[in-house]
Amino acid sequence: MMKDVVISLHSTQNTGTDEEDTIDFSTDGMYTYDGENACITYLESEVTGLTGTRTSVIVMPDRVSVQRDGFITSRMFFMEGEKTSFLYDTPAGTATMSVRARSIKKDFNESGGTLELDYVLDLEHAVVSRNKLRLDIRQIGQ
Repeated sequence: MMKDVVISLHSTQNTGTDEEDTIDFSTDGMYTYDGENACITYLESEVTGLTGTRTSVIVMPDRVSVQRDGFITSRMFFMEGEKTSFLYDTPAGTATMSVRARSIKKDFNESGGTLELDYVLDLEHAVVSRNKLRLDIRQIGQ
């Protein structure tokens, strides 16, 4: 059963400079948990630069899938220690990118939970950025 939730997102991105870009925002979304898999869906905002994009995060025992549809279209798979490729489709064109998950931490139950991803993003075999993402999901009213 889908539940209304509040999603708090904290993201840092380091592109090899001394400064990190940080994004913090909260939004309403939908959440479901079947005892093994968690699914989080929300609309991106101006804060992330992806207005008009719906993001779905599916947390499975052995991987995490992040699918974006709208202004940006992509489907990334995160498997700890593995590198996977994906298409990143924007109005300016499509690029083939890769993601390598350095670590995945997850803790979910019927009311919500937490996901932490530490990953490296590549474009044509060159590192674009090192990223850390934390999603905190809590049921509205709790």
